[in-house]
Amino acid sequence: MSTCVTQESHDVSFFTLEALPRQHSDADSTPSHPTDGFPVLERWNQNSLNIYRTFATFWCFLVMGANDAAYGAIIPYLESYYHLSYTVVSLVFLSPLVGYTIAAFLNQRIHNAFGQRGVALLGSGCHLLAYVINSVHPPYPVLVVSFIFAGLGNGVEDAAWNAWIGNMANANEVLGFLHGIYGAGAVISPLIATSMIAKGGLPWYYFYYVMVGCAAIELVVSSACFWKSTAAEFRAANRQSVEENKKGGLRDALFKRPSARVTWLCALFLLGYVGVEVALGGWIVTFMIRVRQGGAFASGMTATGFWLGITVGRVILGFVTPRVGEKIAISGYIVCSMAFGLVLWLVPHFYASAVAVSLQGFFLGPLFPGAIVMLTKLLPRHLHVTSIGFVAAFGGSGAAILPFAVGVLAQAKGVKVLQPFIIGLSGAILITWLGLPRVKFSRE
Repeated sequence: MSTCVTQESHDVSFFTLEALPRQHSDADSTPSHPTDGFPVLERWNQNSLNIYRTFATFWCFLVMGANDAAYGAIIPYLESYYHLSYTVVSLVFLSPLVGYTIAAFLNQRIHNAFGQRGVALLGSGCHLLAYVINSVHPPYPVLVVSFIFAGLGNGVEDAAWNAWIGNMANANEVLGFLHGIYGAGAVISPLIATSMIAKGGLPWYYFYYVMVGCAAIELVVSSACFWKSTAAEFRAANRQSVEENKKGGLRDALFKRPSARVTWLCALFLLGYVGVEVALGGWIVTFMIRVRQGGAFASGMTATGFWLGITVGRVILGFVTPRVGEKIAISGYIVCSMAFGLVLWLVPHFYASAVAVSLQGFFLGPLFPGAIVMLTKLLPRHLHVTSIGFVAAFGGSGAAILPFAVGVLAQAKGVKVLQPFIIGLSGAILITWLGLPRVKFSRE
Protein backbone atom coordinates (compact mmCIF):
# COMPACT_ATOMS: atom_id res chain seq x y z
CA MET A 1 0.00 0.00 0.00
CA SER A 2 1.48 3.34 -0.97
CA THR A 3 1.63 6.30 1.34
CA CYS A 4 0.90 9.88 0.44
CA VAL A 5 3.08 12.13 2.55
CA THR A 6 2.62 15.86 2.86
CA GLN A 7 5.46 17.79 4.44
CA GLU A 8 5.24 21.48 5.19
CA SER A 9 7.78 23.89 6.64
CA HIS A 10 7.83 27.62 7.11
CA ASP A 11 9.73 27.85 3.83
CA VAL A 12 8.16 25.24 1.56
CA SER A 13 5.48 22.64 1.05
CA PHE A 14 5.58 19.62 -1.25
CA PHE A 15 4.07 16.23 -1.96
CA THR A 16 5.86 12.93 -2.38
CA LEU A 17 4.48 9.47 -3.09
CA GLU A 18 6.44 6.59 -1.57
CA ALA A 19 5.97 2.90 -2.25
CA LEU A 20 6.78 2.09 1.35
CA PRO A 21 4.73 2.47 4.56
CA ARG A 22 7.03 5.06 6.05
CA GLN A 23 6.45 8.61 7.20
CA HIS A 24 9.41 10.02 5.35
CA SER A 25 10.12 11.98 2.19
CA ASP A 26 13.25 12.24 0.11
CA ALA A 27 11.78 14.87 -2.19
CA ASP A 28 13.46 18.17 -2.87
CA SER A 29 12.30 20.83 -0.44
CA THR A 30 13.12 23.84 -2.57
CA PRO A 31 10.72 25.30 -5.08
CA SER A 32 13.39 25.32 -7.81
CA HIS A 33 13.91 21.55 -7.52
CA PRO A 34 10.90 19.34 -8.10
CA THR A 35 10.54 15.92 -6.55
CA ASP A 36 13.24 13.37 -7.28
CA GLY A 37 10.70 10.83 -8.55
CA PHE A 38 9.35 7.90 -6.60
CA PRO A 39 12.33 6.06 -5.13
CA VAL A 40 11.87 2.86 -3.20
CA LEU A 41 13.86 3.21 -0.02
CA GLU A 42 16.59 0.70 0.69
CA ARG A 43 16.07 -1.68 3.60
CA TRP A 44 18.73 -2.95 5.95
CA ASN A 45 17.62 -6.58 5.49
CA GLN A 46 16.65 -6.60 1.82
CA ASN A 47 19.60 -8.88 0.97
CA SER A 48 22.47 -10.63 2.71
CA LEU A 49 25.03 -7.98 1.71
CA ASN A 50 22.98 -5.22 3.32
CA ILE A 51 22.68 -7.29 6.49
CA TYR A 52 26.45 -7.80 6.64
CA ARG A 53 27.07 -4.11 6.00
CA THR A 54 24.56 -3.04 8.63
CA PHE A 55 26.21 -5.22 11.26
CA ALA A 56 29.61 -3.90 10.16
CA THR A 57 28.42 -0.35 10.84
CA PHE A 58 27.13 -1.55 14.21
CA TRP A 59 30.63 -2.77 15.09
CA CYS A 60 32.11 0.57 13.97
CA PHE A 61 29.71 2.40 16.29
CA LEU A 62 30.55 0.00 19.12
CA VAL A 63 34.21 1.02 18.77
CA MET A 64 33.26 4.70 18.53
CA GLY A 65 31.19 4.47 21.71
CA ALA A 66 33.98 2.68 23.54
CA ASN A 67 36.41 5.36 22.35
CA ASP A 68 34.31 8.30 23.58
CA ALA A 69 33.38 6.78 26.94
CA ALA A 70 36.97 5.75 27.69
CA TYR A 71 37.97 9.36 28.29
CA GLY A 72 35.91 9.59 31.46
CA ALA A 73 37.26 6.30 32.81
CA ILE A 74 40.94 7.09 32.27
CA ILE A 75 41.05 10.84 33.03
CA PRO A 76 41.54 10.39 36.81
CA TYR A 77 44.47 8.07 36.07
CA LEU A 78 45.98 10.32 33.39
CA GLU A 79 46.02 13.12 35.98
CA SER A 80 48.15 11.09 38.37
CA TYR A 81 50.25 9.27 35.74
CA TYR A 82 51.32 12.46 33.93
CA HIS A 83 50.86 14.84 36.95
CA LEU A 84 48.39 17.07 35.10
CA SER A 85 45.88 19.78 36.02
CA TYR A 86 42.21 19.65 34.98
CA THR A 87 42.87 22.07 32.13
CA VAL A 88 45.82 20.18 30.67
CA VAL A 89 44.23 16.75 30.98
CA SER A 90 41.16 18.14 29.18
CA LEU A 91 43.24 18.48 26.02
CA VAL A 92 42.41 14.83 25.29
CA PHE A 93 38.84 16.08 24.71
CA LEU A 94 39.93 19.05 22.60
CA SER A 95 42.42 17.37 20.26
CA PRO A 96 39.84 15.22 18.38
CA LEU A 97 38.33 18.51 17.16
CA VAL A 98 41.06 18.66 14.52
CA GLY A 99 40.08 15.22 13.24
CA TYR A 100 36.36 16.05 13.25
CA THR A 101 37.01 19.29 11.36
CA ILE A 102 38.95 17.47 8.65
CA ALA A 103 36.16 14.91 8.36
CA ALA A 104 33.47 17.62 8.09
CA PHE A 105 34.98 19.09 4.95
CA LEU A 106 36.34 15.95 3.29
CA ASN A 107 33.43 13.53 3.73
CA GLN A 108 31.85 14.11 0.31
CA ARG A 109 35.24 14.02 -1.44
CA ILE A 110 36.14 10.77 0.29
CA HIS A 111 32.89 9.22 -0.95
CA ASN A 112 33.37 10.48 -4.50
CA ALA A 113 37.05 9.48 -4.67
CA PHE A 114 37.07 6.19 -2.74
CA GLY A 115 33.45 5.22 -2.06
CA GLN A 116 32.29 3.59 1.15
CA ARG A 117 35.26 1.24 0.86
CA GLY A 118 37.50 4.25 1.47
CA VAL A 119 35.41 5.28 4.46
CA ALA A 120 35.75 1.79 5.97
CA LEU A 121 39.52 1.70 5.46
CA LEU A 122 40.24 5.27 6.57
CA GLY A 123 37.94 5.33 9.62
CA SER A 124 39.02 2.02 11.11
CA GLY A 125 42.66 2.62 10.14
CA CYS A 126 42.69 5.91 12.08
CA HIS A 127 41.21 4.15 15.12
CA LEU A 128 43.84 1.42 14.98
CA LEU A 129 46.69 3.92 14.67
CA ALA A 130 45.46 5.98 17.63
CA TYR A 131 45.07 2.98 19.91
CA VAL A 132 48.48 1.55 19.03
CA ILE A 133 50.05 4.89 19.97
CA ASN A 134 48.09 5.05 23.25
CA SER A 135 48.99 1.48 24.19
CA VAL A 136 52.71 2.34 24.30
CA HIS A 137 51.94 5.17 26.80
CA PRO A 138 53.93 7.89 25.02
CA PRO A 139 54.70 11.35 26.45
CA TYR A 140 51.50 13.29 27.03
CA PRO A 141 51.83 15.63 23.98
CA VAL A 142 52.05 12.56 21.73
CA LEU A 143 48.96 11.13 23.41
CA VAL A 144 47.09 14.34 22.63
CA VAL A 145 48.10 14.06 18.96
CA SER A 146 46.99 10.43 18.78
CA PHE A 147 43.45 11.47 19.69
CA ILE A 148 43.37 13.60 16.54
CA PHE A 149 43.42 10.35 14.55
CA ALA A 150 40.70 8.91 16.77
CA GLY A 151 38.60 12.01 16.07
CA LEU A 152 39.17 11.70 12.33
CA GLY A 153 38.10 8.05 12.38
CA ASN A 154 34.98 8.89 14.36
CA GLY A 155 34.12 11.86 12.13
CA VAL A 156 34.44 9.96 8.86
CA GLU A 157 32.45 6.92 10.02
CA ASP A 158 29.85 8.91 11.95
CA ALA A 159 29.01 10.95 8.86
CA ALA A 160 29.05 8.09 6.36
CA TRP A 161 27.07 5.46 8.24
CA ASN A 162 24.50 7.96 9.54
CA ALA A 163 23.90 9.16 5.97
CA TRP A 164 23.63 5.62 4.63
CA ILE A 165 21.19 4.33 7.26
CA GLY A 166 19.36 7.67 7.53
CA ASN A 167 18.13 7.19 3.96
CA MET A 168 16.77 3.70 4.61
CA ALA A 169 13.20 2.66 5.30
CA ASN A 170 12.31 2.77 9.02
CA ALA A 171 15.29 5.04 9.65
CA ASN A 172 14.21 5.99 13.19
CA GLU A 173 14.23 2.37 14.31
CA VAL A 174 17.44 1.35 12.52
CA LEU A 175 19.28 4.48 13.62
CA GLY A 176 18.01 3.82 17.13
CA PHE A 177 19.72 0.43 17.07
CA LEU A 178 22.86 1.89 15.46
CA HIS A 179 23.23 4.53 18.15
CA GLY A 180 22.13 2.02 20.76
CA ILE A 181 25.18 -0.04 19.78
CA TYR A 182 27.27 3.11 20.23
CA GLY A 183 25.80 3.33 23.72
CA ALA A 184 26.58 -0.34 24.32
CA GLY A 185 30.23 0.32 23.48
CA ALA A 186 30.13 3.26 25.87
CA VAL A 187 28.68 1.00 28.58
CA ILE A 188 31.29 -1.72 28.14
CA SER A 189 34.26 0.62 27.85
CA PRO A 190 34.21 2.21 31.36
CA LEU A 191 33.32 -1.17 32.85
CA ILE A 192 36.37 -2.84 31.30
CA ALA A 193 38.67 0.13 31.98
CA THR A 194 37.55 0.53 35.60
CA SER A 195 37.83 -3.21 36.25
CA MET A 196 41.31 -3.38 34.74
CA ILE A 197 42.63 -0.24 36.47
CA ALA A 198 40.74 0.10 39.76
CA LYS A 199 40.17 -3.61 40.50
CA GLY A 200 43.00 -5.28 38.60
CA GLY A 201 45.66 -2.70 39.48
CA LEU A 202 46.83 -2.51 35.85
CA PRO A 203 48.25 0.69 34.28
CA TRP A 204 45.70 2.79 32.36
CA TYR A 205 47.25 2.06 28.95
CA TYR A 206 46.52 -1.68 29.23
CA PHE A 207 42.94 -0.78 28.32
CA TYR A 208 44.12 0.28 24.89
CA TYR A 209 45.40 -3.23 24.19
CA VAL A 210 41.72 -4.16 24.18
CA MET A 211 40.92 -1.24 21.89
CA VAL A 212 43.68 -2.28 19.46
CA GLY A 213 41.99 -5.67 19.10
CA CYS A 214 38.56 -4.07 18.56
CA ALA A 215 39.92 -1.67 15.94
CA ALA A 216 41.70 -4.53 14.12
CA ILE A 217 38.38 -6.42 13.90
CA GLU A 218 36.71 -3.21 12.72
CA LEU A 219 39.28 -2.78 9.95
CA VAL A 220 38.90 -6.34 8.66
CA VAL A 221 35.11 -6.58 8.93
CA SER A 222 34.11 -3.15 7.61
CA SER A 223 36.58 -3.16 4.72
CA ALA A 224 35.48 -6.68 3.71
CA CYS A 225 31.77 -5.80 3.82
CA PHE A 226 32.15 -2.53 1.91
CA TRP A 227 34.96 -3.65 -0.42
CA LYS A 228 32.70 -3.67 -3.47
CA SER A 229 31.26 -0.26 -2.61
CA THR A 230 33.75 1.64 -4.74
CA ALA A 231 33.76 5.26 -5.80
CA ALA A 232 32.31 4.29 -9.20
CA GLU A 233 29.42 2.45 -7.54
CA PHE A 234 28.75 5.34 -5.19
CA ARG A 235 28.71 7.86 -8.05
CA ALA A 236 26.43 5.64 -10.12
CA ALA A 237 23.99 5.09 -7.24
CA ASN A 238 23.97 8.78 -6.36
CA ARG A 239 24.26 10.28 -9.82
CA GLN A 240 21.94 13.19 -9.10
CA SER A 241 23.68 13.81 -5.77
CA VAL A 242 27.05 13.98 -7.54
CA GLU A 243 25.73 16.28 -10.26
CA GLU A 244 23.99 18.59 -7.81
CA ASN A 245 27.01 18.75 -5.53
CA LYS A 246 29.15 19.81 -8.47
CA LYS A 247 26.81 22.79 -8.83
CA GLY A 248 26.74 23.71 -5.16
CA GLY A 249 27.04 20.86 -2.69
CA LEU A 250 28.28 21.94 0.70
CA ARG A 251 28.03 25.59 -0.32
CA ASP A 252 24.30 25.23 -0.99
CA ALA A 253 23.77 23.25 2.20
CA LEU A 254 25.48 25.90 4.32
CA PHE A 255 24.63 29.19 2.62
CA LYS A 256 21.49 28.80 0.48
CA ARG A 257 18.05 29.06 2.05
CA PRO A 258 16.06 27.11 3.11
CA SER A 259 18.63 24.30 3.30
CA ALA A 260 21.16 26.43 5.17
CA ARG A 261 18.73 27.09 8.01
CA VAL A 262 18.09 23.38 8.54
CA THR A 263 21.76 22.38 8.19
CA TRP A 264 23.09 24.97 10.62
CA LEU A 265 20.37 24.45 13.22
CA CYS A 266 20.91 20.68 13.14
CA ALA A 267 24.68 21.19 13.30
CA LEU A 268 24.40 23.48 16.33
CA PHE A 269 21.90 21.12 17.95
CA LEU A 270 24.24 18.14 17.56
CA LEU A 271 27.23 20.23 18.66
CA GLY A 272 25.44 20.93 21.94
CA TYR A 273 23.96 17.45 22.30
CA VAL A 274 27.22 15.57 21.73
CA GLY A 275 28.91 18.03 24.09
CA VAL A 276 26.33 17.22 26.78
CA GLU A 277 26.69 13.49 26.20
CA VAL A 278 30.50 13.31 26.24
CA ALA A 279 31.00 15.97 28.93
CA LEU A 280 28.57 14.20 31.26
CA GLY A 281 29.92 10.75 30.45
CA GLY A 282 33.51 12.00 30.59
CA TRP A 283 33.35 13.90 33.88
CA ILE A 284 30.73 12.00 35.86
CA VAL A 285 33.31 9.65 37.40
CA THR A 286 35.40 12.56 38.63
CA PHE A 287 32.22 14.31 39.85
CA MET A 288 31.10 11.26 41.82
CA ILE A 289 34.55 10.80 43.38
CA ARG A 290 35.26 14.44 44.25
CA VAL A 291 31.75 15.82 44.95
CA ARG A 292 29.76 12.75 46.07
CA GLN A 293 32.77 11.13 47.80
CA GLY A 294 32.22 7.78 46.10
CA GLY A 295 34.80 5.02 45.78
CA ALA A 296 36.75 4.62 42.55
CA PHE A 297 34.94 1.46 41.40
CA ALA A 298 31.43 2.59 42.41
CA SER A 299 31.98 5.96 40.74
CA GLY A 300 33.20 4.22 37.60
CA MET A 301 29.98 2.23 37.54
CA THR A 302 27.94 5.45 37.40
CA ALA A 303 29.49 6.10 33.98
CA THR A 304 28.39 2.61 32.98
CA GLY A 305 24.87 3.42 34.21
CA PHE A 306 24.81 6.64 32.19
CA TRP A 307 25.83 4.95 28.95
CA LEU A 308 23.49 2.05 29.64
CA GLY A 309 20.67 4.58 29.95
CA ILE A 310 21.63 6.06 26.58
CA THR A 311 21.66 2.60 25.00
CA VAL A 312 18.25 1.57 26.35
CA GLY A 313 16.77 4.97 25.54
CA ARG A 314 17.88 4.82 21.93
CA VAL A 315 16.40 1.38 21.38
CA ILE A 316 13.11 1.86 23.26
CA LEU A 317 12.39 5.50 22.44
CA GLY A 318 13.41 4.90 18.82
CA PHE A 319 10.01 3.23 18.42
CA VAL A 320 8.20 6.01 20.29
CA THR A 321 9.68 8.99 18.41
CA PRO A 322 8.17 8.37 14.93
CA ARG A 323 4.74 7.82 16.44
CA VAL A 324 4.78 11.08 18.40
CA GLY A 325 6.72 13.09 15.82
CA GLU A 326 10.37 14.11 16.04
CA LYS A 327 9.72 17.77 16.89
CA ILE A 328 7.50 17.09 19.92
CA ALA A 329 9.24 13.91 21.10
CA ILE A 330 12.77 15.34 21.15
CA SER A 331 11.56 18.48 22.95
CA GLY A 332 9.98 16.31 25.64
CA TYR A 333 13.11 14.17 26.00
CA ILE A 334 15.27 17.25 26.56
CA VAL A 335 12.95 18.59 29.26
CA CYS A 336 13.00 15.21 31.05
CA SER A 337 16.80 15.04 30.90
CA MET A 338 17.02 18.54 32.40
CA ALA A 339 14.69 17.48 35.24
CA PHE A 340 16.94 14.55 36.17
CA GLY A 341 19.94 16.83 35.77
CA LEU A 342 18.47 18.99 38.53
CA VAL A 343 18.14 15.90 40.73
CA LEU A 344 21.80 15.03 40.09
CA TRP A 345 22.82 18.59 40.94
CA LEU A 346 20.63 19.36 43.96
CA VAL A 347 20.22 16.01 45.76
CA PRO A 348 23.54 15.37 47.54
CA HIS A 349 23.33 11.57 47.80
CA PHE A 350 25.51 9.12 45.90
CA TYR A 351 22.81 6.59 44.98
CA ALA A 352 20.26 9.25 44.03
CA SER A 353 22.88 10.81 41.79
CA ALA A 354 23.72 7.43 40.20
CA VAL A 355 20.04 6.78 39.37
CA ALA A 356 19.50 10.34 38.13
CA VAL A 357 22.44 10.25 35.72
CA SER A 358 21.23 6.92 34.30
CA LEU A 359 17.76 8.37 33.64
CA GLN A 360 19.37 11.48 32.21
CA GLY A 361 21.16 9.22 29.74
CA PHE A 362 17.89 7.40 28.92
CA PHE A 363 16.22 10.59 27.71
CA LEU A 364 19.33 11.95 25.98
CA GLY A 365 19.73 8.72 23.99
CA PRO A 366 17.34 9.29 21.05
CA LEU A 367 18.39 12.89 20.36
CA PHE A 368 21.13 12.15 17.81
CA PRO A 369 19.21 9.65 15.62
CA GLY A 370 16.10 11.85 15.87
CA ALA A 371 18.02 14.83 14.54
CA ILE A 372 19.38 12.80 11.59
CA VAL A 373 15.89 11.64 10.62
CA MET A 374 14.55 15.19 10.96
CA LEU A 375 17.26 16.42 8.62
CA THR A 376 16.41 13.81 5.97
CA LYS A 377 12.77 14.94 6.12
CA LEU A 378 13.54 18.63 5.76
CA LEU A 379 16.28 18.55 3.11
CA PRO A 380 16.25 17.39 -0.53
CA ARG A 381 17.85 14.03 -1.24
CA HIS A 382 20.81 15.39 -3.17
CA LEU A 383 21.99 17.23 -0.04
CA HIS A 384 21.64 14.30 2.36
CA VAL A 385 25.18 12.92 2.16
CA THR A 386 26.77 16.37 2.25
CA SER A 387 24.56 17.82 4.99
CA ILE A 388 24.46 14.73 7.21
CA GLY A 389 28.21 14.43 6.84
CA PHE A 390 28.68 18.04 7.88
CA VAL A 391 26.26 18.06 10.83
CA ALA A 392 27.54 14.72 12.15
CA ALA A 393 31.16 15.82 12.00
CA PHE A 394 30.38 19.35 13.22
CA GLY A 395 28.30 17.89 16.02
CA GLY A 396 31.11 15.50 16.86
CA SER A 397 33.34 18.48 17.52
CA GLY A 398 31.13 19.11 20.55
CA ALA A 399 32.76 16.01 22.03
CA ALA A 400 36.00 17.99 21.98
CA ILE A 401 35.08 21.60 22.74
CA LEU A 402 32.51 21.31 25.52
CA PRO A 403 34.17 18.65 27.73
CA PHE A 404 37.33 20.77 27.47
CA ALA A 405 35.30 23.78 28.62
CA VAL A 406 34.11 21.76 31.62
CA GLY A 407 37.73 20.98 32.43
CA VAL A 408 38.69 24.66 32.32
CA LEU A 409 35.74 25.59 34.55
CA ALA A 410 36.51 22.71 36.90
CA GLN A 411 40.08 23.94 37.24
CA ALA A 412 38.80 27.35 38.34
CA LYS A 413 35.64 26.47 40.30
CA GLY A 414 35.82 22.74 40.97
CA VAL A 415 34.13 19.82 39.22
CA LYS A 416 30.83 20.73 40.91
CA VAL A 417 30.24 23.08 37.95
CA LEU A 418 29.44 20.03 35.79
CA GLN A 419 25.68 19.91 36.37
CA PRO A 420 24.78 23.61 36.02
CA PHE A 421 26.86 23.61 32.83
CA ILE A 422 25.00 20.55 31.48
CA ILE A 423 21.57 21.96 32.37
CA GLY A 424 22.34 25.32 30.75
CA LEU A 425 23.61 23.61 27.61
CA SER A 426 20.52 21.39 27.48
CA GLY A 427 18.34 24.50 27.56
CA ALA A 428 20.34 25.94 24.66
CA ILE A 429 19.85 22.85 22.48
CA LEU A 430 16.13 22.86 23.28
CA ILE A 431 15.86 26.43 21.94
CA THR A 432 17.86 25.42 18.86
CA TRP A 433 15.60 22.41 18.23
CA LEU A 434 12.46 24.53 18.47
CA GLY A 435 13.90 26.79 15.76
CA LEU A 436 13.68 24.02 13.13
CA PRO A 437 10.82 24.18 10.59
CA ARG A 438 7.73 22.13 11.31
CA VAL A 439 7.23 18.80 9.59
CA LYS A 440 3.62 17.73 9.13
CA PHE A 441 2.50 14.50 7.59
CA SER A 442 -0.77 12.79 6.73
CA ARG A 443 -1.28 9.14 5.86
CA GLU A 444 -3.89 7.95 3.34
